[in-house]
Amino acid sequence: MNATPPVKPLAAPHCELGESPFWHPSEQALYWCDIPAARLHRWQAEGGALAQWDFDSELACAAPARDGGLLLAMRNGIWRFDPGRGARALLAAAPYDPACERFNDGKCDPAGRFWCGTLYEPRRPPLAALYRLGTDGVLSREADGITVSNGLAWSPDGRTMYWSDTTSHSIFALDFDPASGRASNRRVFAQFEPRRDGQPLDEYGGRPDGGAVDADGNYWAAMYEGGRLVQLSPAGELLREIRLPVRCPTMPCFGGPGLKTLYVTTARQKRPAEELAAQPWAGQVLQIEVGVAGLPASGYAG
Repeated sequence: MNATPPVKPLAAPHCELGESPFWHPSEQALYWCDIPAARLHRWQAEGGALAQWDFDSELACAAPARDGGLLLAMRNGIWRFDPGRGARALLAAAPYDPACERFNDGKCDPAGRFWCGTLYEPRRPPLAALYRLGTDGVLSREADGITVSNGLAWSPDGRTMYWSDTTSHSIFALDFDPASGRASNRRVFAQFEPRRDGQPLDEYGGRPDGGAVDADGNYWAAMYEGGRLVQLSPAGELLREIRLPVRCPTMPCFGGPGLKTLYVTTARQKRPAEELAAQPWAGQVLQIEVGVAGLPASGYAG
């Protein structure tokens, strides 16, 4: 069950809170965000060229658009962005009070609708929600009752949607209708033990942050503060654990040739100085050859 394939950092800058990596299907490039820096990064596989774009609002996640460019979810709304020109246009204003809530994890479903959940910063009560930007440009509230939305992913047949609430240590599975874009029958897919009062971090397994699904239908979760990735079967059984040289992985994605490299964003924000001294790769993107292919990133079709 436990495996430790070689892990190495990408030759790219550290992030405070790296998030939302995706492998661009046509550019053969990796994109990811640094949320508090309001910065978007890109790494070109051929040649290793780096680029970055800075914004005036926290950048939570990004996704490709089928007709070119990207979608960006920021604290102040969802934007269409042209990296070549550096221009952006607002598609949907934030549907919440940005003083206490912001967008967080987001991805496109297989039909090209953009789903994005929020993070309710006070954490209690559970007022965060999950939104869907349809291909018609209409933003709708689809689910709620959590505090930190994460873990969005879809099964290979598109009929199961995964969604997690990091604070409650829960990953949910929902029945998904690819034609209508409706999710229903939410149930617990995997549940993890919360950290006990006074429990050393070395004995804590972490809480589920971002996720990805491989071509065999297994779900991979980054366990924040647990220093590990877990691979779960479609039935929620633990198949594999990969220990990482950093405490706080945030999200995995598959990319590279044949989509067989797992790229993992990590965080260093608000971590103790002694931890950062012992974990110099904290905040970097990690690369792992896991021996299984992933699914290509879906693009927004609106």
